[in-house]
Amino acid sequence: MKNLILEKLDNSIVTLQKVRSDDALQVALAEAAALTGKALLDGRKLMIAGNGGSAADAQHLAAEFVSRLTVDRPAMRALALTTDTSILTAIGNDYSYDNVFERQIEALGQKDDVFLGISTSGNSKNILKALELSRKMGITTIGFSGRTGGKMPPLCDYNVIVPSEVTANIQESHLALEHIFCHLVELRCFGAEFFASQ
Repeated sequence: MKNLILEKLDNSIVTLQKVRSDDALQVALAEAAALTGKALLDGRKLMIAGNGGSAADAQHLAAEFVSRLTVDRPAMRALALTTDTSILTAIGNDYSYDNVFERQIEALGQKDDVFLGISTSGNSKNILKALELSRKMGITTIGFSGRTGGKMPPLCDYNVIVPSEVTANIQESHLALEHIFCHLVELRCFGAEFFASQ
């Protein structure tokens, strides 16, 4: 059992080390955070969605923005499109599960908002449809994916692709990167001096 634990921890560490050495990923994350911070300062919002574990990530990340990540600061406008069971089941029943995020973006999205789609494969149909509509509406698109990025990269203004084939390791790295993303947006919105004073 101990060997299995060590093996799984080593696999996670190896993936994080690959992320740490991926300059393109880091540039995309920093640029996405800067753009998101500007959008929030301009009164826009961040919408986030994913399926399964990525749905949990969407909710976790929205909570960090609305509540706080590390220090007390004003709330930031973010919402997960994965939380309203009545909306999700209505769209899934009346249309298709493929439309559950796209339809919410149609209802709630505005030009210059930001949509962050999370899909470890990069091929989740409901995320792809949400990205497509976001692009048509003038909403900035950010993709968190893994493997090769799947079908998401052409639909995203910024791609954060974790270089792994293992879903669990991709998700572990996504969570670390989501925390960093939130902190970078905080810095863009409130400044380093604010955090130094806390």
